[in-house]
Amino acid sequence: MPILQTDTISPTFTGSKKSLLFPLILVTSLFFLWGLAYGLLDVLNKHFQEALEITKQRSTLLQAAYFGAYFLMALPAGHLIRRWGYKNGIITGLVLYALGAFLFFPSASMESFPLFLFSLLVLASGLTFLETAANPYITVLGDQKTSAFRLNLSQSFNGVGSFIGPIIGAQFFFSNASDSSNLDAVQYVYLAIGMIVLIIAGLFSVTTLPEIRDRAIKAEVPVKPLFSYAHFKWAVVAQFFCVAAQVGGAALFINYCTETGSGMTNEQASYLLSAGLLLFTIGRFTGTALMKVIAPNKLLAIYALVNVTLSCVVAFVPGDVGVYSLVAIFFFNSVMFPTIFALGVNDLGPHTKTASSFIIMAIVGGAIVPYVMGSFQSTALAFTVLIFCYIMIAAFAIKGHEVKKAR
Repeated sequence: MPILQTDTISPTFTGSKKSLLFPLILVTSLFFLWGLAYGLLDVLNKHFQEALEITKQRSTLLQAAYFGAYFLMALPAGHLIRRWGYKNGIITGLVLYALGAFLFFPSASMESFPLFLFSLLVLASGLTFLETAANPYITVLGDQKTSAFRLNLSQSFNGVGSFIGPIIGAQFFFSNASDSSNLDAVQYVYLAIGMIVLIIAGLFSVTTLPEIRDRAIKAEVPVKPLFSYAHFKWAVVAQFFCVAAQVGGAALFINYCTETGSGMTNEQASYLLSAGLLLFTIGRFTGTALMKVIAPNKLLAIYALVNVTLSCVVAFVPGDVGVYSLVAIFFFNSVMFPTIFALGVNDLGPHTKTASSFIIMAIVGGAIVPYVMGSFQSTALAFTVLIFCYIMIAAFAIKGHEVKKAR
């Protein structure tokens, strides 16, 4: 793999920018793949509550397994990517993703919730490799000033995958919800996904990807340890609450709609979830465009404060108004994850890959907070948790993102 030399803040490439186009498109496809996995996850919650006869709180263990894998695997993934390079790290992630998807077949055959949790753990371990590799890869390939723009653009395709996931779930998982044998649909959906992921892995194996070495990053070489950078530590905290809010809101979305939304069915709520994720996708593209004229941290602050308001409505005004406020939250969630990530790794030089691992570890917020929300008797009041989450994100955007230069 050719090495990209980075002598200044903006990397200078050994090949032409045109030669990087296909590799960048291929890497961007990874954002779609993990978006699809996440989009299906939130539909599985309600589906398993009925098909496997489990409680709302127990169903959130799906999120615990899925996002817990990020916490467990982020540092090992980062270490292996530093040793093996981006390409091998990505292929490893795709193979684990496919293996986890294939494990859904025996899980459904045995109707075993613990085995489903293990399957998700394996699948999400693969996603951890993909996110740990792809997020910093996109931010470094270009001018540092536009890193948030590039990452938001690539993450837009994550939104496309997230939007398609609930549509698939509504069509296959809830089309005959009264029959518990519809777990067969889970088998075949994940079998198809596993086969597609293996094809993508094969494509990566025969494609030359530009590689970036830590030793090649010379711009703004830090003279102090990673954890002495306040903006990085703030980013870890902000990302924890960002993922916590996004996952918690989506995990209980169908429950909220069916309990408070004028007799809405599971299938109708699934399609509404897909509509929310469509808004999320639209928000990614529009947010990326807005970053041409609005500083990323300012846009993040505005969106976070809007979601503080919307979360108050969801929690305290249940019903149709609350439902549509919850849908609107998805739009303003759109730019949060990639913008926090890009601001968090800003000016870290050789620390970039290690910092990426820690920020990815913060995704564990999506494992912890949904379980806490599931413990509330009232689904509506569970959304008070989101108010605090968005306040923390706003604090990062207003002040915590600022980079203090090393002396």
